[in-house]
Amino acid sequence: MAESEAQKRASRRWNAKNREHRSYLTSRSSARSFIRNKATLADLDELQGLIDTKRQQLLDEAAMEE
Repeated sequence: MAESEAQKRASRRWNAKNREHRSYLTSRSSARSFIRNKATLADLDELQGLIDTKRQQLLDEAAMEE
């Protein structure tokens, strides 16, 4: 179904106001797609190490805020 002109304008306004969130959503989608469709075992091992490191960093930051 084609998008109406009003919907296109609303989408452009939302995109302009939410640039950072839109970038986050695009990056998250790309990461998920890569993992599902193209990642090798070596890629998954590397990504798991990065995830573990990032998880610990976020846990440490959360503990410091308490």
